[in-house]
Amino acid sequence: MIRKNNLFGLYIHIPFCVQKCRYCDFLSFPAGEDEKADYVTLLCEELEKRSTCFSDHSIATVYVGGGTPSCLSAEQMNRIFEKVKACYRLQEEAEVTVEVNPGTVEGEKLLAYRDMGVNRLSIGLQSTHDSLLKTLGRIHTLEDFLHTYHGARKAGFDNISVDLMSALPGQNKEMLRTTLEQVIALQPEHISCYSLIVEEGTPFYRMRDQMCFPDEEEDREMYEMTGRMLTEAGYRRYEISNYAKEGKTSVHNSSYWKRVPYLGVGLGASSFIEEHRFSNPSSMPEYRQMVAAGLGKDHLQIWKMADPDTVTALSKEDCMEEFMFLGLRMMEGVSEAEFMDCFGESVDRVYGAVLSELVRDKLLVREDGRIFLTGYGIDVSNYVFEKFLF
Repeated sequence: MIRKNNLFGLYIHIPFCVQKCRYCDFLSFPAGEDEKADYVTLLCEELEKRSTCFSDHSIATVYVGGGTPSCLSAEQMNRIFEKVKACYRLQEEAEVTVEVNPGTVEGEKLLAYRDMGVNRLSIGLQSTHDSLLKTLGRIHTLEDFLHTYHGARKAGFDNISVDLMSALPGQNKEMLRTTLEQVIALQPEHISCYSLIVEEGTPFYRMRDQMCFPDEEEDREMYEMTGRMLTEAGYRRYEISNYAKEGKTSVHNSSYWKRVPYLGVGLGASSFIEEHRFSNPSSMPEYRQMVAAGLGKDHLQIWKMADPDTVTALSKEDCMEEFMFLGLRMMEGVSEAEFMDCFGESVDRVYGAVLSELVRDKLLVREDGRIFLTGYGIDVSNYVFEKFLF
């Protein structure tokens, strides 16, 4: 059922948060303790029922995201991990990540995570400026972040990622420079820095005419400065917006860009199995109904358990498109030999004209059997990716 040596990733969605951030368009919302407890029960039931399709496969990565997973109690999180260990074959060296937000996790909970087998944390900081954090609707301050970060180190975590954002309303280059300097001084193993995208349906979208965002040129200067500062500090950019110390890239997130199969469990979670993409219901009543229905036991076509409206069966052309535009997000680019292995055709036969044009325009480089973005190509990456759509 699953390629890549029968390995797959597991994503677990925790939709709860203390307060919805003003820029957030993820499936997340505040909830009471009874609702959280009920959700954990449903989640564990889904994990157990889904596992019947994965008895011959091993989990290479686990990623608990949200929302704010650290909103759950240590006991609730432990219950989830105990279910994973009981029902799935977890590789001994598996990367196990939990997203945490400052202000929702203390020393005892961090120690509990370690005991559960969590070996990587992703801490949402966004900025070291309290004024910007308030604008974003974050519940924490810089002091809260530092308390969480140092607490994680004290608990024994040696693989920590810090999430940052640029192009924020009211932010300038010097503010971003200060944030980068302060985070670099802490020496986390991994740093993600994404430019803010104002999505429809968010408070920021409704307030966009009253807010002062950096213009396109300022956004680009911030992006270039980020890359320069992090590279000089010993971080290697391995994906358009992600930087890591040697050996500390995010294995789970990299698997998305390399099209490694993954199972998503929880409210609204997406999956990618055997060239099918599908997702769980995004409303609690529908999710409860799905779990109660039993999910079936078809070991070959797990997507038949999903809502047909969410299922996309990828054609060969769809897979080729994804291979190129997802793979090119990685600085290592894509392998011409792997393209041939996957599709039985050379990349030149399928995309020869496009590749010639993009290489001529200095957006792509072809070298040693690989194709990857140039610096200029990274700046206009969306334009490059669109070229590979049929």
